[in-house]
Amino acid sequence: MSNPPRPQYPKAGPPPARPAPPPYPEQEAAPPPPPEYPAPTDPKEPPSYPTAPAAERPPPQDAYGPSDAPPEARRHPHEMAFAPRRIHLKDQQRGADATAFGTLLLHLPAFLCSLAVVAGVSYLLLPEVGWVPAVLWIASGALAFHRPTEGFFARHVLGFRYPTLHERDRLAPAWQEVTARAGVDGRAYELWIEESEELNAYATAGHIVGVTRFSLDHLPSGQLAAVLAHELGHHTGGHAWSSLLGYWYALPGRLAWAALCVVTRLVILVTSRISPAVTSLLCLVAFPLLLFLTLSVWYLVLPLLIAPYLLAAVGRRAELRADRHAAALGFAPMLSEVLSTMHTSERAVEAAALQAGEQGHHPGFVAGLLSTHPAYHTRLHHLEPYLRLQG
Repeated sequence: MSNPPRPQYPKAGPPPARPAPPPYPEQEAAPPPPPEYPAPTDPKEPPSYPTAPAAERPPPQDAYGPSDAPPEARRHPHEMAFAPRRIHLKDQQRGADATAFGTLLLHLPAFLCSLAVVAGVSYLLLPEVGWVPAVLWIASGALAFHRPTEGFFARHVLGFRYPTLHERDRLAPAWQEVTARAGVDGRAYELWIEESEELNAYATAGHIVGVTRFSLDHLPSGQLAAVLAHELGHHTGGHAWSSLLGYWYALPGRLAWAALCVVTRLVILVTSRISPAVTSLLCLVAFPLLLFLTLSVWYLVLPLLIAPYLLAAVGRRAELRADRHAAALGFAPMLSEVLSTMHTSERAVEAAALQAGEQGHHPGFVAGLLSTHPAYHTRLHHLEPYLRLQG
C-alpha cells in the first residue's frame, strides 16, 4: 500500500518585529549624601551638628517684639520658650559639698546635748530599755528622705500645697529645662506652692522644691527657671538635707533649754512675790553653780555659744554656691535681675516705713553675723564673672 500524502504546511515567515520599548527618562542626578556627623568625644555628650553658614541663616528675630510695637506688646527679655530636649543624666546627680559637711559638723555639739536629753529622759521613764528610744530617735533622721514623711512635712509644717494643673503647666517646662541642663532627673523631686505674696523659693528635706505663688505669677519664665536652678543647687550640694538633719537632731536640746528657761522664770516670779530676799538667795546659789558647770564642760558650752554664728556663715556660703550653680547653667542674667528686684523691693519697704514715721530696719553688726543670706550686693558681685562670660 502506498503511504498517504503528507499535509503541506505553510512555511513560517520571519518573526514579526517587536515594538521598540518606550524611551526612559534620563536619570536624575543623585541627591547629595547626608552630612556625616562627627562622633562625640564623650559618649555622654550629644554630637555637635553642622550649621549653615552665617550668610545663609535667616535674620534673627527680635526677642522683644517689633521695635515700633507698644511697650506692653513687647516680650520680656527673660521670657523663654523651653523646647523639649535630649537629657543626658549624670552618674552622680547629688552629693554633699563642703558647706553640707560643715553644717553637720557644727551641729554636732547640739546633737550630743540632745542625745543626753533623750537618753536621760528615756532611762528615767524606762530604766530597763532606756536605750531603745535613743536608738529610734537617731534612726528617725532617715525620715528626711522618706517621701510620705516629706509630703507631710511640706503640707502640715511648711504650709505648702500641691500645684494646680495651670500652675503645673507653668512650672513643668522651666523645671525640665533646668534639670536637663544640670543632667539631673527632675522626676526625683516634688514641686510645691506656698500661698505667699513674696518673691521667694525654698529647697528643703530630701526632694522638696517650693515656690511662692507670687513668684509663679509674676516672674518671666527665664527668671523662674533661674530661681529653680538656685534651689536645685541646694539639693545637689546637700545643703537642704544637712540643714534639716541638723535642726532635727538639735531639737530635743533646744526644747530642754526652753523648758529650763521657763521654769527658771516661774521660780523667780514666784519667789519674788513671796520674798525678794529669797529671790536674791536663789540667784546667789544658781549663779556659781551655772558658772561651775560652764567651766567644767567648756568644750561643749563654747561650741554651743559660737555655733549660731558659724552656722550663719556656712549658710551664706551655701547661698553663694547655689547662685554659682544657677549661673553655671546659663541663668546668671536672670538670677541677677531677680536679686536686683528683691533688693529694690526691700529698699522700697524701708523708704515707705521712713515716710510713715517708723524707724527703718537696719540690721546691726551682730544681726548681720547671724544672717543666713549674704547681702544682695555681695551676691551680685559674685555673679559678675558669669555675666561677663554670658554677655
